[in-house]
Amino acid sequence: MNRKLKIACLSMLIGSMALPPAAPLWAQASKKPVAKPAAKSMAKPAPKASSAASQFNLPYEKYKLANGLDVVLHQDKSDPKVAVAIMYHVGSNREKPGRTGFAHFFEHMLFQNSENVGKGNFIKGINEIGGSFNGGTFEDGTVYYEVVPKDALERVLWMESDRMGFFINTLSEWGLENEKQVVKNEKRQRVDNQPYGHTDYVIKKSLYPASHPYSWDVIGSLEDLQNATLADVKEFYDQWYGASNATLVLTGDFETPEAKKLIEKYFGELKAKPEPKALPLMPVKLAATKSLFHVDNFANLPELTMVYPTVEQYHKDSYALTMLGSLLSSGKNSPFEKIIVEERKLAPGASAGQSSSEIAGTFRIRVRAFDKKDLDDVQAAIFAAMAKFEKDGVDAKELARLKIGQETALYNGISSLLNKAFQLAQYNEFAGDPGFAKKDIAMTQAVTAQDILNVYNKYIKGKPYVVTSFVPKGQEELALKGAVKADVVEEKVVPGAEAANTAKESTAFVKTPSKMDRSKMPALSNNFKFNAPAIWTSQLKNGMKVYGIEQNELPLVQFSIQIKGGMQLDDPKKIGTAALVDAMLMEGTKNKTPQQLEEAIGQLGAFITVNSSSEDITLSGNTLARNFPQVLKLAEEILLEPRWDEAEFAKAKQAALTRIRQNQANPNSVASLAFNKVLYGENSRFAFPTSGTQETVESITLQDLKDYYQKNFSPSVASFHVAGAIKQTDVTKALANLEQKWTAKNVALPSPVTATAKPAARLYFIDQPDAKQSVIYAGYLAVPANASDFAALQAINYKLGSGSASTLFNVLRLQKGYTYGAFSAFSRKPTAPGAFFASSSVRTNVTKESLQTLDEILKNYGTSYTEQDLATTKNALVRETALGYETLGSLVSLLETINTYNLPLDYLKKNEQAVQTLSYDQARSMITNYLDPSKMVYLVVGDAKTQLANLKDLGLGEPVILPNK
Repeated sequence: MNRKLKIACLSMLIGSMALPPAAPLWAQASKKPVAKPAAKSMAKPAPKASSAASQFNLPYEKYKLANGLDVVLHQDKSDPKVAVAIMYHVGSNREKPGRTGFAHFFEHMLFQNSENVGKGNFIKGINEIGGSFNGGTFEDGTVYYEVVPKDALERVLWMESDRMGFFINTLSEWGLENEKQVVKNEKRQRVDNQPYGHTDYVIKKSLYPASHPYSWDVIGSLEDLQNATLADVKEFYDQWYGASNATLVLTGDFETPEAKKLIEKYFGELKAKPEPKALPLMPVKLAATKSLFHVDNFANLPELTMVYPTVEQYHKDSYALTMLGSLLSSGKNSPFEKIIVEERKLAPGASAGQSSSEIAGTFRIRVRAFDKKDLDDVQAAIFAAMAKFEKDGVDAKELARLKIGQETALYNGISSLLNKAFQLAQYNEFAGDPGFAKKDIAMTQAVTAQDILNVYNKYIKGKPYVVTSFVPKGQEELALKGAVKADVVEEKVVPGAEAANTAKESTAFVKTPSKMDRSKMPALSNNFKFNAPAIWTSQLKNGMKVYGIEQNELPLVQFSIQIKGGMQLDDPKKIGTAALVDAMLMEGTKNKTPQQLEEAIGQLGAFITVNSSSEDITLSGNTLARNFPQVLKLAEEILLEPRWDEAEFAKAKQAALTRIRQNQANPNSVASLAFNKVLYGENSRFAFPTSGTQETVESITLQDLKDYYQKNFSPSVASFHVAGAIKQTDVTKALANLEQKWTAKNVALPSPVTATAKPAARLYFIDQPDAKQSVIYAGYLAVPANASDFAALQAINYKLGSGSASTLFNVLRLQKGYTYGAFSAFSRKPTAPGAFFASSSVRTNVTKESLQTLDEILKNYGTSYTEQDLATTKNALVRETALGYETLGSLVSLLETINTYNLPLDYLKKNEQAVQTLSYDQARSMITNYLDPSKMVYLVVGDAKTQLANLKDLGLGEPVILPNK
């Protein structure tokens, strides 16, 4: 599939600053909404559906309100919740040159105020009922969504309808100016302060004419945003935001007649607007190749990107181009793997893929090379790999493997109500048919080897392209010869805070007439009840514990085998050994080469991965239920018969060193790793990243991996977790061979760490020259190992920094405009103390002010915490828990948590009881004990030349300078 949802932001997501939890369409790897097909794109009828397409069924009902709003309903009573998604057919492609970023700006503004819900109450209201919400903007559209308990259906429809029809009159100069700062902070965080963050900007500007709707970034330019007036943004809103330009999707546990009445009640009276005229197709052609380079302030490794103009969404060729990208770069047998990685040893990997949007498309190749590798050599290797593809042709087995994996991806892609809502909304708004998935899948399944060769010759071979060379500072010679310096606009770091928002905050506005009294928030219907999933357990004769949850909604099974130990069993001088073990387990078995193993997994349409952490190594699998026994046999082979190939080890080690280099260039990674070391102390095993350091990984040999495996892999320290459409008896039967073949041995796990040295200072600083933002961490080791009161700790943190209604978010983002997001949390470990930490990335010139504000919030939290705060927390957390265990991944994670911390099977219920019985006095006491401001340690990664001197009078002592490594 070739949809890639290039969302500029999901503006309310806090903490990880991630995109949606899963891809919204049936193919998880594809995130771009589909586009309405032009007539010529669909000239040929869709081919006969494959078995995957013909068996796929996502029932829905579609109808249209009188004002033009499309409504799609999908009933699913498997969980006591509902998901609402509203997709507007307006993205950055509807903006004008010089007025860019407006679509994304409105995505932010619509969370802030509306006539009847009131300022800040959308965010507050969803949080208080334990719901989740967000929004995202991409080239062709904007999406908003909520997932809430089923008894909040009427309330969430009231809230969404209010911002669809009763928003624009609340927009003020003060709100406009304040949100400008938030969006600018987002751009700094996502683009300006990230390695390779300006790549898309350079490519778009070079590929498309200046007037083309795709020639600018979705987030827009800081200059355009700063110059935007109230009249500008109102004009944009009036033109594009209306019922006739949107689709509303409701999925989940509801009664259809009632839902229809509520939708008509709240959305039916909204004003109809003329339906916007569809954009014409605007594919581009290049007369000649364009080569540009950029010296990247945050990059540690050179990166080459080549982009070919291709076709829009639903063009028949887009499906073959998607397959071409996978065949070139995905898998052990791909030409890119063979030439770039194995033969010429220039990079740990390479990617290629088609990205189709509504009016145009591109085919992109990207290689992030090893340290000091010349990008001319990289490009020569790309062309050599293409020549190999031309000579060898399409590998029929590889093409079959890609198509077989489609069925598993299809079901994984609709494993949550939210994903189902996204799929139905996107297909309806951009294809005109909520059920277009079957046709879309069939088009992919129908791609032939000849189709792939045809598109390669038509769009790639010998055709002009845009190529960018992003190179580290001082390594300009690594860029392609003849490359022209790219024109990248970078914000200057100016000492001191920006001017305050001088506009007056007005609450007066003209009320929009309504047929009903919209000022009253609908009550909850109180038909909500959460039943925790039923868990079964057993133990194999070899000592391995088994946990399972049967869930039959989809024909899928997800499982994991978790082995205790992880990084804590590494030799202290060879940290990273466990991480390399996990990499090598997927590089073939005793009887299968890496290529054969990959093929065997692919032929079953399954996914198997191995990952390590500080305290365990986990093998995970996802498969169609009917293939579970065969997939488990492959997992068993991976676990018990590793290949230990010298050449594969060399590749894995080099890739590990490259990842470490990459992390050293990312300010967020630098801050996180350094803060960990400050808290745990230089010599603690928990002071190191699981991946190790350059020094420790360089010393690791293949024999070290074999020794680790022989000493530490045993069923006596392992557990098996499974969730999905499978019965306990079938799991037991499938595990019989592993029970017999995997014999137990004694594994010496380290004793728990109970005490650590107190950090020597209160304030630490790491220089990141010319950083556009400062990354701030604050906290200390507050949580005892395997803490028994962790649920209560989460409760006392909820108001402080657990979501978008928290104090940190409200003050640092909404009130002051210092940041795009701020959060805090407690962490726990089974064998070491956990931390309390708060974090935010703030604009550079308010680093000092942000530290002062954070320190003030932490000092005052205990005295400002109210009984109402606790009551709100209790209500939110019980509902939040009920919404959190829907997907197979979340169920397997639940089982892993139970095993890791030796929790009772009904621990969700016990957590609920612990929170509900928490008294106000107990909560205040815990805040005093676990959120002690005098113990807080602060760390900043930012621009020393403009910020360091300002921090010396904060009252935190002289800043200790740490190396940036």
